Amino acid sequence: MDTDFSEWIGRTEQVHDPICRVQAQAAQAMLDEPGAPLADGDALPLPWHWFHFLPRAPHAALDTDGHPQRGGFLPPIPYPRRMFAGARMQVHRPLRVGVPALREGTIRDVAMKSGKTGALAFVTVAYRFLQGGVLCLEEEQDIVYREPGAAVSAPVAAALPLPPEGCWSRTLQPDTRLLFRFSALTFNAHRIHYDRAYATEVEGYPGLVVHGPLTAVLLLQLVRHATPRPVTAFSFRGVAPLFDLGPLRLLATPGLDSVALEAQGPDGRAALLATAALA
Repeated sequence: MDTDFSEWIGRTEQVHDPICRVQAQAAQAMLDEPGAPLADGDALPLPWHWFHFLPRAPHAALDTDGHPQRGGFLPPIPYPRRMFAGARMQVHRPLRVGVPALREGTIRDVAMKSGKTGALAFVTVAYRFLQGGVLCLEEEQDIVYREPGAAVSAPVAAALPLPPEGCWSRTLQPDTRLLFRFSALTFNAHRIHYDRAYATEVEGYPGLVVHGPLTAVLLLQLVRHATPRPVTAFSFRGVAPLFDLGPLRLLATPGLDSVALEAQGPDGRAALLATAALA
């Protein structure tokens, strides 16, 4: 198996998007956002740029797992399990709804490693988002590919302690409707998020997998509703998968100029850790 993908490092792409208010308003509806519908000129909440600059692979070019076939901008890594494992963002100015934008992407690194679950590949992609030629947002994403492995056990629900004093928190059930709508809004056909038979019988998960980016969106929504201070930087990393088998608890512990964030599964174990810097 060819594991040398060094020629992909430095590969670039450009994607244009109008930051359409209809897409932004659909995200508001999915997330039960209060207030007036977003209008042209309004600031796009972070990280709602994920609902724009969507992949455009035709249906015939999708692989059996629902992802676009390997190759093209991203390297053709053969490992079947793929996930958006983390990201780091720096906000220079908010992206604006209804203003044409450009996303510039560069493959920064491709690293082949070996872990407890087998062979792994880490792809780091850097993005720059511009409107009117002005840099608004920078983001670096980590995409992880894994070999097939043992089936993943379902979490065992436990009685969770009360959140610490001063902590912002929310508990919700990530049901199939939410997972479907997030997949639709991000044009993500990865079957682990909506096809239960595929997720359990082919990839060995105990249920439908909650999107890591959805969890990150929900954590930042919690911050946005708790404080008027804008987020100037955000980073997250996934540490364990979440499923639609039980409630998801979101915790936000505010500090002086930052917020420590954690998403927990029904067993109370951390599934995603994040930090938001505040202006």
